[in-house]
Amino acid sequence: MRTRFVKALLVLAATAMTCGVAVAEVTAKFAVTLPEKTHQGQGVARFVQLVEQKSQGNIKIKAFYGGALGNDVQVTSALQGGTIEFTVPQTTTLTGMVKQMEVLDFPFLFATEQEADAVLDGPIGRRLLDTLPAKGLVGLAYWENGFFNATNSKRPIARVEDFQGLKFRAIQAKISQETVRALGAVPVPLAVPELYTALETRTVDGQGTPTAVIAALKLGEVQKYLSITRHAYGAFLPLVSKKFWDKLTDADRKILVDAAVEARAYQRQVARDQARSAQAALAAGGMQVNEVTAAETARMRDKVKPVWDQFGKEVGAALFSEVLAEVEKVRGRK
Repeated sequence: MRTRFVKALLVLAATAMTCGVAVAEVTAKFAVTLPEKTHQGQGVARFVQLVEQKSQGNIKIKAFYGGALGNDVQVTSALQGGTIEFTVPQTTTLTGMVKQMEVLDFPFLFATEQEADAVLDGPIGRRLLDTLPAKGLVGLAYWENGFFNATNSKRPIARVEDFQGLKFRAIQAKISQETVRALGAVPVPLAVPELYTALETRTVDGQGTPTAVIAALKLGEVQKYLSITRHAYGAFLPLVSKKFWDKLTDADRKILVDAAVEARAYQRQVARDQARSAQAALAAGGMQVNEVTAAETARMRDKVKPVWDQFGKEVGAALFSEVLAEVEKVRGRK
C-alpha cells in the first residue's frame, strides 16, 4: 500500500511539472530605485500584477520602491548573491561586469526612441542579455528610462561651452564620467538616493537624467535650469537573480519573461507620457527651460566623439558598427 501511495505522489508531481504548475508557492523581493509613481515604478507594478495573474497567484512578488533596499549597484550585487530576487537598474549599472553593455550608453547615439527600440528589441539586445547568466543574472526585457536632459543651478546650457567647469553628477560608470568630462564639466559620481542632497548643498552644480525622473525626485526644488540636451539614452533592464531563476520551473520562467515583455509596451508609454508632462510641470513650477538647437546638438556630438573612439574599441568595433548600422536603418525608413 505504501509503495502505491508513494508512486501516486510521484505521478502527481510529474503531472504538475508537465502541465507547468509549480508544486509550491514562490515568493520574491523586487528592489526598485525610484518611487512607485515613476515610469520605473509603474513598470514594476504592472510586471508584479501580470506575474500574479499568469501564475494564478503562485508567484508572489513584493516590490520595495524608492531605494528602500539600496542603490542599483548594491541591489544588483545582492541579486548575484541570491539575497534579493529582482531589480531593474539602468543598463549602465552592468557595464563594470559586461563591457559590451556600454554600447547602449554612447552619448548622442540615439536620436529617437524608435532607434533605441530597434537595437534593444532585436538581435543585438538579445546577445547582450545572453552575457548575463555567467555573471549570476538573468535579463528579461528592456524597458525605458529615456533621454537624459541637463539641469543645473548656474546657467542655461544652450551651447557646449555652457558645460564648462560645472560640477556635474555622473552615473557610477566610466563612460558616464568620460562623457561629462568631454563636454567640459567635472564629473562627480553619485547614486540616485544621494542626488537631491548633493544638489541642495551645491556639492554638485548639475546633473543629467530623464525629465520624468527630474520631476519625480523633485529636483526642480534645488535646480534652476532645465536644458533639453537629450545627450544620452537610458534603458532599464529587469533582472532576476540566477540563483533564484535556477530553482524555478520552466513554466514559471516563461511567466516571468512573458510578463516583462508584456509590461514593456506599457512601461515605455508611461515613460514617454511622463517625459512630456514632466517638462511642462517643471516649467510651471519655476524652472527655466530651454531647447538645444539641432546645430548646437551637432556641436555637442562632435565634442564627445573621443568617447565614441575610446569606448568603441573597448566594446568591440564589430558590435559598435552593428549598432550604428541598425540606427541608420531606422533613420532610412523615415
